[in-house]
Amino acid sequence: MRAVALRSRYIVLAVSILAGVALLFIAGVFAFQAMSMATTTDGQIHAPIAQPLPNDLLRPVAPSNIKAVWANDGGDKIFQEETPSLQSGGQVGNAVWDGQRIKLFGARNEILSVALVLETGNKPARNVEVQFSALHDKLGNAFGTERMGKKAAAEMADIELFHVGYLQLRGLSKGLPWETYDERHIPAKCRRPHDANGEVQGGWKNRPCADRHVPDIAVPLALKSAFSIAPHHSQIIWADIYIPPNTPAGMFRGTVVIREAGKAVWEIPVTLQVRDFSLPDLPSARTMLAITTEDIAERYLGNAYPDPGTVTYRKLQKIIDRHYQLAHRHRISLVEGYTPVAQMDPYLLPRLDGSLFTPARGYRGPGEGIGNSVYAIGLYGFWPWKSEGQESMWEHADQWVEWFHRRGLAQNTEYFLYLIDESQDYPQLEQWAQWLAANPGPGKALKSMATLDLVQAVERVPSLSVVASSADIGLRETHEKAAGKLLRDPSKRLYLYNGKRPATGSFALEDDGTALRQVAWAQYKKQVDRWFYWNATYYNNTQCSEGEQARRETNVFQQARTFGCFSGRDPQLGETGFNYFNGDGLLFYPGTDRVFPKSSLGISRPIASLRLKHWRRGIQDVDYLHLAAAVAPRETARIVEQMVPKVLWEVGVSSRRDPTWVRADISWPTASDAWEKARLALADIIERGQQRGDETSVKQNPVRR
Repeated sequence: MRAVALRSRYIVLAVSILAGVALLFIAGVFAFQAMSMATTTDGQIHAPIAQPLPNDLLRPVAPSNIKAVWANDGGDKIFQEETPSLQSGGQVGNAVWDGQRIKLFGARNEILSVALVLETGNKPARNVEVQFSALHDKLGNAFGTERMGKKAAAEMADIELFHVGYLQLRGLSKGLPWETYDERHIPAKCRRPHDANGEVQGGWKNRPCADRHVPDIAVPLALKSAFSIAPHHSQIIWADIYIPPNTPAGMFRGTVVIREAGKAVWEIPVTLQVRDFSLPDLPSARTMLAITTEDIAERYLGNAYPDPGTVTYRKLQKIIDRHYQLAHRHRISLVEGYTPVAQMDPYLLPRLDGSLFTPARGYRGPGEGIGNSVYAIGLYGFWPWKSEGQESMWEHADQWVEWFHRRGLAQNTEYFLYLIDESQDYPQLEQWAQWLAANPGPGKALKSMATLDLVQAVERVPSLSVVASSADIGLRETHEKAAGKLLRDPSKRLYLYNGKRPATGSFALEDDGTALRQVAWAQYKKQVDRWFYWNATYYNNTQCSEGEQARRETNVFQQARTFGCFSGRDPQLGETGFNYFNGDGLLFYPGTDRVFPKSSLGISRPIASLRLKHWRRGIQDVDYLHLAAAVAPRETARIVEQMVPKVLWEVGVSSRRDPTWVRADISWPTASDAWEKARLALADIIERGQQRGDETSVKQNPVRR
């Protein structure tokens, strides 16, 4: 039944074609606006090198087969076969790398990310180790250090290092994350040369990403005592740096040391300016990310459906807890399949009341003691009283509302009955929603939710409380009208789900590193209450049933395609098939894999994808936007317009008679430097307000009231 629901959602998505408009950044009246943007021949907007690099670039402290070391913030993806620094003579300067050191800034209660890129020449580098020292200021304040060993890999430290794993792109995703009739819909690093209308010549091998290995798997470095890098390859070591809430403002310094065969060969200085403000524990950009517990159980325990109350079931719940904690560390809220209300207390209550997210339970990071903020009753419409009529609906709604009130969760958790997934049976949807709204008891407070077209929802299901629509293009006036009606009604909610270029960035593995950062900015711009992504643990591809797909399990550490079918090779697309999609439904990699034991890491916790970290970066940006808007709303609005000029239905369509397609480029910058400069401008606005004593706190209300 789950597979049917998933297929139906994607069939609807597949008929929507998103687009964008290529625009240059416009110089303005303040520093951020004044920075020029360079436009390449493919219409993409890129930021130039932040500043001229010094002649005395950082050099190794001892002979090394690692011939170049540099860093970026992770938003500009580097394929494993690329060596940009060696190829450019070291000219890889960016917002976090000046040729000599890593330069960072951030707020208290923020997690920063750095991608340290190690490049080899003609010889391999062997027995490589990387260590990140604690960061300290002149007054002796310090935080963070990376610990090694399997036990440390299960802990949440202020500084976490990850050895990034790669997946080979054997074919181009199509249909669901973008269409291929206009080459501009495709991410820049997979585009073939094209003309102003997106028309192209050339085939699969003309795509820069063809058969390349793209970074995505953030394996804790603590699990690897040493590693090797092949000749003419790069290896990313990713660092997450959490700035604790009590950290004083000021400059902190540290060092990254790289060793080969035990000998220090590179020493990279690090500076981190802690700005004098804090990000809230509860993110302003709310999310909802589904996980599939049976897929998790199969990979970790070899039993997809353990019986409740058994030892295996209790082990599963602890593993699920670790998923919730890792998502929370990334400011993401999880939802899972149906649990009867009578069974909520043992496992779900700690996830909702915040007690799971405390140091006593092994959690450290943003939102300590803050609950999950959302709960979907009957995820994807799997609730058991569906055919029992109005009286049964009222009875069950009463039970759920009473449980949330008795547990003190009603004010801090947005909960709803997920009526059905992508159905066009509007009379049935309206009847269920009316039943809930007409409940004479406490169950009247239970919201109704469904995934369906935004305009159809407002026009044909007026009683629906939570409208979740696909992130889509469409006729601007009709969508603005429908969205505005929901946003003006305090009893309604507007959700959007997934993502499709060029209206928004996508979740595809080969999309730009800034794609999911853009999604959060689009959410802010259009005032979307919550962004929903359909799955994070889609380990079993149920889309096809014949041929190669007779074995449905995906070796997610070896195969990029996670959704759709493989039917053969295409001269332009490489491997292809119906809804062929790299990385879809996969934001957590399994720490233990009993289906593919040779790939298993042997830990009872999930491994984050880099895409999860990119999404977090955007979510934290939205907190910057809220803080800055409280000080200088017009200035902040100008930054938003420059970064995301046209999103979703603002993109428009090419035919009013058939508003499902458009010929256009994306409108946002793909280069991470542009986003970092915007964040810097926002930080300056926030601190300016702090100095004036302005109110710059983001409200901690869990939902729009």
